[in-house]
Amino acid sequence: MRRLAGMTGLLLMLSGPAFAQVLPIPGGGGVAPAIPPPAVPLPRAGAAEQRRAELDRLLDALAQAPDEAAAAPVQARIQQLWAEGGTPAVGLLLRKGLRAMEANAVDEAVEDLDAAITLQPDFPESWVLRAQAQAAAGDRKAAAADLREALRLEPRHFGALLALAELQEDAGDAAGALRSLEAALKIHPRLPGGAQRRRELVRRARGDAT
Repeated sequence: MRRLAGMTGLLLMLSGPAFAQVLPIPGGGGVAPAIPPPAVPLPRAGAAEQRRAELDRLLDALAQAPDEAAAAPVQARIQQLWAEGGTPAVGLLLRKGLRAMEANAVDEAVEDLDAAITLQPDFPESWVLRAQAQAAAGDRKAAAADLREALRLEPRHFGALLALAELQEDAGDAAGALRSLEAALKIHPRLPGGAQRRRELVRRARGDAT
């Protein structure tokens, strides 16, 4: 947890199952945003459209939050909404994948998350969680590819950007990590520890730190 430890507070959410959490990547020393099983609401007309409209409003509010205290509940609701887009079947597979990761059965977790993505390939949170499993299995290239797919589906996913920055820095790509972090900060300027982390990455990108 050495690199993004200062940002851990960003991704640690309320303990309820509808909120995002942080899980350590075994052997990697870093953290990546893990998602909970989706809190699937009862079907209703226009649910997806309502969720998207609320996300748009909240992300605008997040970008304008005056401080971390004001940003925290907005961030929590955004991550809850991101977790609500999965089908019940996908939710079951994500729960299995999370349990497998907690048991350090990362190959099993990857299989469960493969199945979730096959069932619903347009659900970004499955890609984010599989990225964690891929990183835990030692395949950082596959993890980065999964995060980029999550970002293609939801370009404003600041958690995926933070995880990508972690992978890029671990790979020695300080300039790439800086770009990913700055993209996250553009969406969520009040990231806890974000400004300090950016300064560190600027120094690394310039070759002023090792």
